[in-house]
Amino acid sequence: MAGKVTVVIPNYNGLKFMEPCFAALEAQREKDFDVLVVDNGSTDGSVEWLKESGIPSVFLPENIGFPGAVNIGIKKAETPYVILLNNDTEPKPDYIREMIRMIERSPKIFSVSSRIIQLHHKELMDDAGDMYSLLGWAFQRGVGQPVAGYKKPCRVFAACAAAAIYRRDVFEEIGYFDESHFAYLEDVDVGYRARIYGYDNVYCPAAELYHVGSGTSGSKYNSFKVKLAARNNLYLNYKNMPLLQLLFNLPFLLIGTGIKYLFFKKMGFAADYAEGFSEGIKTLGKCKKVPFRAEHIGNYLQIEWELFTGTLLYVWEFLKRRLKKLTAI
Repeated sequence: MAGKVTVVIPNYNGLKFMEPCFAALEAQREKDFDVLVVDNGSTDGSVEWLKESGIPSVFLPENIGFPGAVNIGIKKAETPYVILLNNDTEPKPDYIREMIRMIERSPKIFSVSSRIIQLHHKELMDDAGDMYSLLGWAFQRGVGQPVAGYKKPCRVFAACAAAAIYRRDVFEEIGYFDESHFAYLEDVDVGYRARIYGYDNVYCPAAELYHVGSGTSGSKYNSFKVKLAARNNLYLNYKNMPLLQLLFNLPFLLIGTGIKYLFFKKMGFAADYAEGFSEGIKTLGKCKKVPFRAEHIGNYLQIEWELFTGTLLYVWEFLKRRLKKLTAI
C-alpha cells in the first residue's frame, strides 16, 4: 500500500548532486515515503548511476523542461501528496515529517513551501515562500536575509517548487504545471491558479533544507534564464488575470517591465530580455487562460490585495539588503 507522500526529483545532468541529496533522504526520520526520479535526458552519467543504485526512475529521451518532468512524476505517484525536490538540495532529517504535518492541517492547503537555506552561506535564507507583486515581479521571500528570521508559519503567494509539498488531487481541479513555461515561474503560476480556486499556499519554517541554487542552469543570471523568465512572466499575467484586472494592473506591469529592462541592460542581457518579451507577446494566443467564474470574485480581490502587499514587502526586503551592503563597506 502506498504511503502518504512521493518525493519526485526532476534531474537533468545533476549527477554531482545525487549522492548528497539521497543521503539526506536516507537520513529522514519519516521513513514511509516513495521516491521517483524523472530524468530529463541526462548525458552526464546520471542515468547509469540511477540504474546501478536501483532508484525508481523514469528516463526521458530528451529534456522536456521542469514542468513536463514533474507532471509525469505527479501523475505516476499513487500517494495523496507529492514533494517536488530539486536535485541540488539537502533536506534536514525532519523535513518530510514537518511538510506532511503542515499540509494535513487543512484540506484547503494546496501547497507548502519549506524553509530553504543557502547551502554555501548557511547563515542566509534562500527562500521562505514565493511572492508576487503589482509590478509583475515574482520574488523569493527572505532571500539573502539572516536565517534567524522567518520562524513563523504564514500564508505565501506560492510555494517554491525547488522543495514543496502539494495536494495531488487538486491538480485535477486547477490543472498541472504549465509545460509551455519549460522552466521558471511555473511554480508561481500553479500557485496563482490555486489561489483563484480558493486554496492556500503556506510556509512551514520547521521543514528546513539546504539548497545550492541554480544547480542546473549554472548561474543566477544567464541568457537562457533571462529569455524564459521574460516570456513566462507575460504568460503568468495573461493566463491568470481576467481582462478587467489585467487592464487595472497594466500601468504597474509596464513600469515593472521598464525597470527590469534597464536592470538587465546594465547586466548585459538587454537583448535577451527583449527577445524573451517579444516571444511572449507573439505566443500569448497559445496560452490557456484560467476560466473566469463569478464565484471566484472574492478570491480575485484577495489576490489583488496580496499583489499590493507583495510590492511593499519586496521594497522592504530590497532596502534591508541594500542597507546591509552599505553598512558592510
